[in-house]
Amino acid sequence: MRIDVVTIFPDYLAPMALSLPGKARQRGLLDLRVHDLREYTYDRHRTVDDTPYGGGAGMVMRPEPWGEALDGLLAAGSAGDAPAATPRLLVPTPSGRRFSQADAARLAGEPWLAFACGRYEGIDQRVIDWASERMPVEEVSLGDFVLNGGEVAALAVIEAVIRLLPGFMGNPESLAEESHGADGLLEYPVYTKPALWRDHEVPPILLSGDHGRIAAWRRQQAVERTTQRRPDLLADGD
Repeated sequence: MRIDVVTIFPDYLAPMALSLPGKARQRGLLDLRVHDLREYTYDRHRTVDDTPYGGGAGMVMRPEPWGEALDGLLAAGSAGDAPAATPRLLVPTPSGRRFSQADAARLAGEPWLAFACGRYEGIDQRVIDWASERMPVEEVSLGDFVLNGGEVAALAVIEAVIRLLPGFMGNPESLAEESHGADGLLEYPVYTKPALWRDHEVPPILLSGDHGRIAAWRRQQAVERTTQRRPDLLADGD
């Protein structure tokens, strides 16, 4: 999978060189390219923002550098003799649709994703409108809160997607037993050695060796945890 990220803070993507994402890049499973938006400016101050039309607090990211950056991505997709390709552009924003595990699974099937990381009060809406005429665009949100910019959200979405790529996880079976899995439930509580720690014991069922009873207990725990913490997930399942 190829992933392009456009941002004014390229160093935010440094964690993608660590752990499993870093190994995936070394093995060629992930082709990550980070672009500095300021490289697409032409004034000596490398300006990427300006005051909003209509007044109001804060600054808005200008359309010109974004247009240049996206032109570069589209040109890269048209290079060579192969049919022109376009990325699916994701724009992290608090006003976007809430990102889910189902979205991660869907996007894991895409060959090319791009992320437009906004800052300040956001990106001039005309950039999104223009891009939507040339490539698939999705505005996504991690939840009902506000971050300083789109980089943290982009990192979260990227990690959620690429860990579903075939060959990314050392033990792919672990994907089937985690929160927000195929059954829509939160993950059951997990334990390891020692069996007794600071007067807290591992539930005896997990020491029984009875895999059928253990599976039933885990399922029950997952349902109870989901009911207590995220009843909306059970409603979505209905």
